[in-house]
Amino acid sequence: MTSMPELRPLGETLGTEALGIDLSKPLDADTFTWIADAFAQHPVLVFRDQHLNAPELAAFGRRFGKPRQHALIKYRHTDCPEVSWLTNVDDEGKVDWYGVKRATDWHTDSTFEDELPLLAILHAKEVPPEKGGTMFTDMRLAYDTLADDRKHMLSGLTALHGRSIGPAGEKLYGDFKGVTDKQYRDVRRPAITHHPVSGRPILFVNPMHTYGFVGMEQEKAWPLIEELANHATQERFVYYHRWRVGDVLMWDERATMHRGAGDYDPQQRRVMLRTIVYPN
Repeated sequence: MTSMPELRPLGETLGTEALGIDLSKPLDADTFTWIADAFAQHPVLVFRDQHLNAPELAAFGRRFGKPRQHALIKYRHTDCPEVSWLTNVDDEGKVDWYGVKRATDWHTDSTFEDELPLLAILHAKEVPPEKGGTMFTDMRLAYDTLADDRKHMLSGLTALHGRSIGPAGEKLYGDFKGVTDKQYRDVRRPAITHHPVSGRPILFVNPMHTYGFVGMEQEKAWPLIEELANHATQERFVYYHRWRVGDVLMWDERATMHRGAGDYDPQQRRVMLRTIVYPN
């Protein structure tokens, strides 16, 4: 590493730009260590003006763990299936309406999988001229600011996770949730967990995939899930990322929730590459 990269804040609580790094070039050990250390403290990290193809994006992800194929078959990259498309454009160049609404409510990726991902990476290839951003919220601060009685209650709860069957998932997708190549079983996870690097407590409930709690009736569980989602997504916790072509943005799947803002003209093209990285 010939010169030290720098960090520049983009948002109040989340969103940090890493300056002076070209991800298209092989990362030496010092540069990668710098990125990993920065990411441990800044769970939404942005690299501007990058131009990566799908294998290069997967290779960057592989430095942190193991990229995996996305659950939705339709969006997997043909030549590099561990990378997927996040796009509003179908194979004929028309508007993909499922792609337009996809992931536009708050969630943490793949909490219905047996193993939780570490991080995800998005790379902007085409963006609308206005809006079309992605929003992130800090689930560490969401926990810190819970009332003491809520912290106590949640510390004893085990959440139930499934594929887009929580209150936000049902509202967004209804009966059509996309075609996968396997059946997913319910997964149980503590409602409060701790970050494996920093040790900070995290509110680990998301309204897309969390659909209940062990021993609690749905009539009580869904209002609690929605209450927690509303608390976690207060404006003071949220960073709105305004995309530029060439942005590479990585986020910590354990410390954050995110959503597509869904605020752009769907006739405007929005095309990104994505990979989700799991532990080796």
